[in-house]
Amino acid sequence: MGFVSGCVICGAPLVYSEGQSDVVCAVCGGSFRSNVVCEKGHYVCDACHSDGVSMVKQACLTSGSRDPIEIVTDLMRLPGIHMHGPEHHVIVGSALLTAYRNSGGDVDLGSALDEMNARGSKVPGGVCGLWGSCGAAVSCGMAYSIITGSTPLSGDSWGRCNIMTSRCLEAIGSLGGPRCCKRDSYRALLTASEYIRETLGVELQTSVPVCGFSSLNPQCKGDACPYHAK
Repeated sequence: MGFVSGCVICGAPLVYSEGQSDVVCAVCGGSFRSNVVCEKGHYVCDACHSDGVSMVKQACLTSGSRDPIEIVTDLMRLPGIHMHGPEHHVIVGSALLTAYRNSGGDVDLGSALDEMNARGSKVPGGVCGLWGSCGAAVSCGMAYSIITGSTPLSGDSWGRCNIMTSRCLEAIGSLGGPRCCKRDSYRALLTASEYIRETLGVELQTSVPVCGFSSLNPQCKGDACPYHAK
């Protein structure tokens, strides 16, 4: 699969519907119900679409960066990480965990990345528009939960995990659509880094994102996006 913005089989634009229909993955042959196929009828399941996620853990473990923007951009350039897709639900939280550990945060990065992969992979593609909760924001909430060891029975950390996600969602939503997995990932990580500084006292070194993926996104907002390369 190449680095494309539409269908990973043929490159055709994706077509979203309000209701789900029965589809067959063009890669693994599995049957699913989905809200999206490409204009030519191809469907690729989230697991096959996220084939690049297998390289994320090693890339994070070998990174010495304290900047989640730098880390996630490197992850975005891995083979198999596409312009849009559910793989971002894993790489955003992974970048945050890596920057947190490299900035002095107390977390076992290897096991944390495994848990991030397990949790993030369960968030389907397209939830930003279909559920009203962008997976990049949810990924930051997951990372915060992993850092703090939060569970459904936790007290203070339970509340802070939800505040983390809500702040990221508000920041993403304030930019308006259509979705861009790169823009939304950057927005979430900048917001999450500030919340980690406020609540955990760990200072991440966040750089100003300058998007290098605009030409791959037919729906790019151009100068309306704060991270568009002017």
